[in-house]
Amino acid sequence: MREKILADLVAAMKNQDKETLAVLRMVKGAMQLEEINVKHELTDDEVLTVLVKQIKTRKESIVEFEKGNRTDLIDATNKEIEILNKYMPEQLSDEEVNKIIDKAFEEIKPESNKDMGKIMAYVNPKLKGKTDMGKVSQIIKSRLN
Repeated sequence: MREKILADLVAAMKNQDKETLAVLRMVKGAMQLEEINVKHELTDDEVLTVLVKQIKTRKESIVEFEKGNRTDLIDATNKEIEILNKYMPEQLSDEEVNKIIDKAFEEIKPESNKDMGKIMAYVNPKLKGKTDMGKVSQIIKSRLN
């Protein structure tokens, strides 16, 4: 995945695609920073984590832009998210996510909110990068209550 992003960065330079180039340069910088932190070349899962963080940051920015009524910045940020989503695995539907959560509840049989960590540990590898984990967390919390 890392190589694909870097190859697309070069292609964006050659095609003078300024939007894609800017986004991929930010991603490359974030990947390099993470490589410094972990002291090795990133695996695909680690690159995926970087991409998830980049998308999350942009979604948080959109919320702030909406408060300031800045539709121009909202549109630009949505385009950036669109570019980043090209590198994400196919997103699961709500139905598929709920099936995985149901299976976790069947296997773990949680008794209280204290079991939240066990359930998240079970679903995280199956859902990471394929859906919004914040939403998954909310679903699990509501079921535990």
